[in-house]
Amino acid sequence: MTTTTTADGRTAPPRAVPDTPGRGAPGGFAGAIASEWTKLWSVRSPYLCLLAGLAITGVFTYYYASIARINGHPIQPVGNAAASSAVLAQFAVVVLATVAVTSEYSTGSVRASLLWVPRRHRVQAAKALVAAVVAFVAGTTFAVVGTAVAWVAFDGRASFEAGPSLRQVLAVGLYQALVAVLTVGVAFATRHPAGTLSILVTLLWALPSVLLGLGGRTLADVNDHLPHGSGDHFMRIGAEAPYTPGTAVLIVAAWAATAHLIGLYVLRRRDA
Repeated sequence: MTTTTTADGRTAPPRAVPDTPGRGAPGGFAGAIASEWTKLWSVRSPYLCLLAGLAITGVFTYYYASIARINGHPIQPVGNAAASSAVLAQFAVVVLATVAVTSEYSTGSVRASLLWVPRRHRVQAAKALVAAVVAFVAGTTFAVVGTAVAWVAFDGRASFEAGPSLRQVLAVGLYQALVAVLTVGVAFATRHPAGTLSILVTLLWALPSVLLGLGGRTLADVNDHLPHGSGDHFMRIGAEAPYTPGTAVLIVAAWAATAHLIGLYVLRRRDA
């Protein structure tokens, strides 16, 4: 607030001075979230990622259910097909969250973001929250569509119960949201799309494939504590697991939190 003096010596009413970046980031955390939401949907890539995830889910669940029907596998919950499709559909979320961070570094616009929201943890938290919300909605949508497609392809070789199916839909959404937070943290740490994707493809797909391919109880235990190995235990129903679904969620959340903290450390230590 400032005051001015008129020509006749009287003091004019105080007037407000517009906020500046150094005076507490206009809009606070809500403003940062609104900004990140606008930036995310101002480009074409998120729409393409979500369409790709939907297509991958449809194709994978149809294939999964068809193979189970043709080979006469035991009857299983229909939602298992949608849960299994997350091993591929998650990369639609990974690319979306990666682009949300690294595109600003490639164009240099991250400097403007940090100028208007100088509290760096707030910038990262806003990106992570927006990506997580989009990923949760996308994940639940993928799961619903995948369950419907699989039900047709199973042709009677699957069971359907409203309660367990709803739980699986929400579990897939939660897993995708945690993957989005994990990705944002890695992206802030690497600041480059190729580096981010290399790390996440290795962590979420290549390494689990190698561990399970080699076989052995020890390697299986290692896989059970990786993000997708843990996620699979709380998304699928009927599979043997060394821990409860709640513990599985905590393991994936721990990976996401660790990546988030590493990304924040790099963001604070290095210039934009």
